[in-house]
Amino acid sequence: MQVSTPAPEPPDVPHRSSFYSLLAMAATLFVGLLLYSQTLAFAWDEGFHLLAAQLIKAGKRPYLDFCFPQTPLNAYLNAGWMSLFGDSWRAVHALAAFWVAAAALLAADFVLRRLPVSRWRLMGAAVVLAATAMNSQVVMFGPIGQSYALCLFLSVAAFRLAVCAVERPGAQWALAAGLMAGGAAASSLLTAAVAPVLLVWMAVHNRRGNRWLKVILFSVGAAIPFLPVLLLFLEAPRQVLFNIIQYQTMYRRARWEGATGQDISVLTSWIDSAQGLALVLLSAVGVWFIARKSNWNGAQRNEFYLAGWLLLGLGAELATAHPTFERYFMLVIPFAAILAMVGLYVAASHMGFEDRPLAPSLFLIVLVSLSLGKAIWEDRDSYSWYDCEQIADQVQKVTPPGGAVWADELFYFLTRRTPPDGMEFSYSHDLDLPAAQEAEFHVLSYQKIHDQVRAGKYRTVAACYESDETGKISLNLLFRHTYAVRDCSIYWDFGGSQ
Repeated sequence: MQVSTPAPEPPDVPHRSSFYSLLAMAATLFVGLLLYSQTLAFAWDEGFHLLAAQLIKAGKRPYLDFCFPQTPLNAYLNAGWMSLFGDSWRAVHALAAFWVAAAALLAADFVLRRLPVSRWRLMGAAVVLAATAMNSQVVMFGPIGQSYALCLFLSVAAFRLAVCAVERPGAQWALAAGLMAGGAAASSLLTAAVAPVLLVWMAVHNRRGNRWLKVILFSVGAAIPFLPVLLLFLEAPRQVLFNIIQYQTMYRRARWEGATGQDISVLTSWIDSAQGLALVLLSAVGVWFIARKSNWNGAQRNEFYLAGWLLLGLGAELATAHPTFERYFMLVIPFAAILAMVGLYVAASHMGFEDRPLAPSLFLIVLVSLSLGKAIWEDRDSYSWYDCEQIADQVQKVTPPGGAVWADELFYFLTRRTPPDGMEFSYSHDLDLPAAQEAEFHVLSYQKIHDQVRAGKYRTVAACYESDETGKISLNLLFRHTYAVRDCSIYWDFGGSQ
């Protein structure tokens, strides 16, 4: 069966009512994301991101003053946000919820404006909006203190601007696209593939204006968000290289014996997920249709191909981030959703719904909603910021002002206590470096921390999951008092070995 593709309406001119309808749907999803961000959204790893922003706000510099093996744009942005609204995880979560909703809206608006099948545009856009903003990984790890949400927004914005750049004579669109793509990578190197994919695509498919001027301006724009890193590098090149390059390539897998098994589990997890399975299968159908069966013109095909190239490039990068995690792949969701929407149109057309997009679109939206509800329900007993605030309150109560604390980063953030040097990034404790390098890179090994605890340096220890390194020393024999909150124990009143 040949699926027909009628002559499209003029691009970039959606009916005003359709855009307002899409905007209303996006606003509704934003409210839901905002509510989740203020109640259930939580991840242990957001602690070191929030602490980094708090330290930057206090005047410290990443890499030079504390270990932070990430590109720093999101931390700088959150530091500025904290300057306006206070050192609160709630404010940062609210901003992240906005970035997620905005990214989903940009991806959905692409379909509303560019899909050649005009009668599917609004419902297709609604599908992309829901498939992005209601994806379980996006919801659970987007509206938090890490950089995923900002990366989502900047990646999709770069995609939209690149599409504009090739069809318009002005080179400013290429500059803006480069700025967004570079901003994504400057927030997390997990999105490093976005810039080269867009650059090559623009160079090959430029239709108006000076091709090479656009390539140059895109490259300039992509470099601008890295200026803070460059300035820090000029001042302390060894520290910057260690945090951004060496840690990721040489030390990230320290003491991680099951990293390969973790990768295999993550890369096959989509088989057990209704959302993942639907996206993978429908995206494949969408690509097949665009390549083999559609009568779309070359420009229309290329724009949707670009979503596929970004999906492929980002997916390959994330798959090789050894070890990788499911939440990393939320960064490909907007592009997968665009192609999956085309696949849904093809499947619906074969079942007689070519002129009735409402029913198949609602079916997929309901499937996405139910899958999200199941994921949230299964995660209901996990830690929350409420639990951590209880722990932080107890730490504050039993620790005198200026007293040293050994705790996870999020407790330093909540108590607003400056961590001892080397305690700003807990994963660095797994490293075993020479003493000079430890001091230079602001790293402390667990062995040295244990020695410091036994020597009485820390007035309080907040030990969560004591099967880890905190469980290797007899804290109950070193401290006179203890208090438990869930899996965390707070020890204080050092008394030495008994």
